Amino acid sequence: MPIMRRRPYRRGAPDVTPFKAGLLALVLIALFAYFGFTKANPFADPFELNAVMNNARNLQPRSAVRIAGVDVGKVTKVEPIRESAPAARVTMELREDALPLREDAELRVRPRIFLEGNYFVDLSPGSPSEPELEDGDTLPRSQASAAVSTSEVLAVLQSDVRTDLRTLLFEYGTRGLIGGGATGFNRAVPYFLPAYRRSALMNDALLGEDPTRDQQRVLRGQQRTLAALSANTNALRELVTDLNITVGALAREDVALERSVPALRDTLRTAMPALDSLNSSLPTLRAFAREALPGVRTSAPTLEVGIPWLRQQRALMSEGELQGVARSLRRAIPSLVQLNRRSIDLLGEGRALASCTNNVLTPFTHARIPSAEPGNSGQEVRRQTLRGFVGLAGESRNNDANTPYFHIQVVKPTNLAGANGGRIEPLAPPNPNVPPAHRPDVPCETQEPPNLDAPDGPGFAPASGAPAPATAGSLAAAQRGDLAGASFADDARRTERLLRSPLLQRRIERAIERGKKR
Repeated sequence: MPIMRRRPYRRGAPDVTPFKAGLLALVLIALFAYFGFTKANPFADPFELNAVMNNARNLQPRSAVRIAGVDVGKVTKVEPIRESAPAARVTMELREDALPLREDAELRVRPRIFLEGNYFVDLSPGSPSEPELEDGDTLPRSQASAAVSTSEVLAVLQSDVRTDLRTLLFEYGTRGLIGGGATGFNRAVPYFLPAYRRSALMNDALLGEDPTRDQQRVLRGQQRTLAALSANTNALRELVTDLNITVGALAREDVALERSVPALRDTLRTAMPALDSLNSSLPTLRAFAREALPGVRTSAPTLEVGIPWLRQQRALMSEGELQGVARSLRRAIPSLVQLNRRSIDLLGEGRALASCTNNVLTPFTHARIPSAEPGNSGQEVRRQTLRGFVGLAGESRNNDANTPYFHIQVVKPTNLAGANGGRIEPLAPPNPNVPPAHRPDVPCETQEPPNLDAPDGPGFAPASGAPAPATAGSLAAAQRGDLAGASFADDARRTERLLRSPLLQRRIERAIERGKKR
């Protein structure tokens, strides 16, 4: 082609042909015209802001974005969100004079003309104390809204609604503000702030601990409730009728209702501390409810098992059963009363026995017995007493061709000197036939425990071996009956009384006779 054919190079000839120059001029003119009409700056880097809105109205691309009535940008894109229709995502480009924007910034779609027309975005930059938004950030749906249009107002204000609104305004103007109503309204204004604050706290509490799930449960429950009401038109009609009757009764008693308002104020003033206490107890109540859930879940099986038992108890408590029980008790109660009266003495004896056991017998069994025998001193009574039963248990185990026989080992008094260091313990009482003092007039619980620390007496020198001079002289004096000059006169006297004891002599004689028979 001639256009694309390269011409030979010539010194001094122009490189651009008229055609190429004209084409380049047309392209430049088209670009300047485009940027001139669109006012787009290809070298600028505008701030981009996104927003999610429930209803974008008739907002179109190139719609103005204003702050305090001044244009600071434009809408570049409006696209629907299919997952949450009719919501839409709006993309805006802002100039530098619109910055900075804060995270609590809000925007609203407003009409440019009162009687409908084009829409623009009214942007509020937010609080200076909040962090700044970055390029490309998105405002949530809660911070974007749309103004109410006239068509929506007219669509809502139908004839019946307009009649009710006219009645409301008439009652409010002719009845509510008469007799100091406006003054009372002015006095109520300072209470609006705490009321709104508490309402906000209540609404926040109604969101639940998990708003993504609790709100769905609440809405699901409301849906079931409303579905049940709509399914039963008669019940719904009766509900509306009852509400109408209730409101009419309140309207007829307007004087009493007016008098009850101050009392309600005083009631609320008194109830506030109680409500604060209730509010502080709610965490504990919530924890209790959480802990009580397993018990509540298991209550149904428990009731299923317990209801038959309750039926049996109800039958047991019937009139016929109770009359029979009353007749049996009538015959048995006099005997029980007599038994209780006769048990008083028995209980007194039991108390005395228990006190004697605790104060006398138990300490006696734990008492320790002193002894001169090496290795046998300090033994408890309860242990020494039981050791004697071992020999008694085996006394009949020896047998011969005739019969079982009882073996007794007799120790001569003369052998006692070497066995216990010359001492005999315990020493026999002066008169074995006289028992210890018996005091039945003294309660056992106040008596002293028995004392086994009995006195001991001297023994005799052994038969084998040469006795010591003092021991031999004392033995000779004892055989003659002259104990006055002995070095151990007192011990000898006690030993003499022991040897002259009729009980000891009889026991020795019986043991000798049994030994002779065997």
